[in-house]
Amino acid sequence: MIIDIPEGNDPIGYVWGEMVPGIGMAAAGFSLAVYEHSTLGLREFEAARLRIAQINGCLFCLDWRTERDGTTVEDEFADAVADWRTTDAFDTRTRLAAEYAERYALDHHGLDEEFWTRMSAQYSQAEIVELTMSIGSWLAFGRLNHVLGLDAVCVLPSHAGRSAT
Repeated sequence: MIIDIPEGNDPIGYVWGEMVPGIGMAAAGFSLAVYEHSTLGLREFEAARLRIAQINGCLFCLDWRTERDGTTVEDEFADAVADWRTTDAFDTRTRLAAEYAERYALDHHGLDEEFWTRMSAQYSQAEIVELTMSIGSWLAFGRLNHVLGLDAVCVLPSHAGRSAT
């Protein structure tokens, strides 16, 4: 990690909340809003989120699973996301969410008319905007956490009782 965290402080809380409170707290609010206000289905949401996590290499994001009403995606879902082109585990919307996330992160200039025709056939304009904002959040904040090394020292609440490996 390249940021010094005072003893006893949570790395994410310290960097996002205390180091630059005017920016960090606003960023945290945006990040939380993506989860709290999403209207997207869990599988398409997680397909896009996990594809960005795979591209960013954010350990924290790769380990995270979004939960809705006590439900998460199956354990094999992340592998299916990595193989989004060929997996038979996805419906059209889920596959498009993974494709959009990848293209947004790696080739946003290549989002052509053919892609938008397919996307618009499956998603409403509001859903496209929501997915775009979500992908932007995950891309920015997952990279921030990975680049600064925060992802390697943060512990998910569900993992708090585990020993570090």
